[in-house]
Amino acid sequence: MALPIHIFRSIIYIILLVSLTMATAAAGDGNTVPLSRGQVVYAPVYSHIYIGDRERPFLLAVTLSIRNTDPDDAIVVTKVSYFNSEGTRLEEYLKQPVTLEKMSATRFVVHESDKTGGSGASFLVEWETAKSVSPPIIETVMIGAQTQQGISFTSRGQVIKEK
Repeated sequence: MALPIHIFRSIIYIILLVSLTMATAAAGDGNTVPLSRGQVVYAPVYSHIYIGDRERPFLLAVTLSIRNTDPDDAIVVTKVSYFNSEGTRLEEYLKQPVTLEKMSATRFVVHESDKTGGSGASFLVEWETAKSVSPPIIETVMIGAQTQQGISFTSRGQVIKEK
């Protein structure tokens, strides 16, 4: 015995409605951001890259950018360390913690002439705050120009530890 068409449509409609409701609940509202009270972030850096068959170094200036993305609260950057390709710490950029107010940013620069970092250099950035906030965006921007050739690119930091 076949179901009347209106009952069949109602069953299909209920199944679709339940499926969509479950999918929406599983996906969340799309506006949730994982909050944090502090992190250690690894940011890759290239103080130079190699070009040509002879692997000639192409020197680059590096800017480390730390952007507080939280619209309501400040964060405190407690440590900015610069390492070379071998993992040796070359420089500590902070003598004391720096407060980044809501939606503000700071930067640290490695000059193009400073080739001590090498092609595998990196920064470790540590930040913290008293309450959970939207984590900062931490990225590096590399740029260089020789004769008529210019290169620029970015690299995003990677969280390696929650505080």
